[in-house]
Amino acid sequence: MRMLIMGAPGAGKGTQATALAEAYAVPTISTGDMFRANIRNGTELGVRVKTLIDAGEYVPDDVTEAIVADRLAEEDCSAGFLLDGFPRTMHQVHFLDRHLSRQRQRLNAVVSLVVEPDVLAARLLERAQKEGRTDDNEDTIRRRMEVYAGQTAPLLFHYERQGLLVEVEGTGTVEEVRQRMLDAVAARRA
Repeated sequence: MRMLIMGAPGAGKGTQATALAEAYAVPTISTGDMFRANIRNGTELGVRVKTLIDAGEYVPDDVTEAIVADRLAEEDCSAGFLLDGFPRTMHQVHFLDRHLSRQRQRLNAVVSLVVEPDVLAARLLERAQKEGRTDDNEDTIRRRMEVYAGQTAPLLFHYERQGLLVEVEGTGTVEEVRQRMLDAVAARRA
């Protein structure tokens, strides 16, 4: 099973990705986790990424694509994967389509967690307080939502046209959202 999980920042992608990946016994590949590890380790990439993230910007396509391609080549991805946080732009969508095509693979489902903007902002501010995340302040949150709407939302239309989109209401308890998501993906596969 080869899947993507999408949604605006704060929609619960990371939380729900774990359950989805476990249900289909595939690894979760989170670009955010890979970037944060580089930041923690003080790598050259980490310094570059931290500057962009602190400004509310996304990491350039070529950097993200190279990291994802390397990760998809690892053995644990041979039977499938769940991408969390990639693709974010049409450039990345086309890259992923070409990459999978060269491997004679294709996506099976694209899960989109749908949450109202006010709920997203509240979630991100709460997360910032709990985790001490400097990349989650009100200005940065507003900027991320603008960037998401401008660059990422068109991806949903692309995947909808391909018949891959599975929209899931992302408001409710973690368990309620999880069950809705698992039921929706199972229905898509049926």
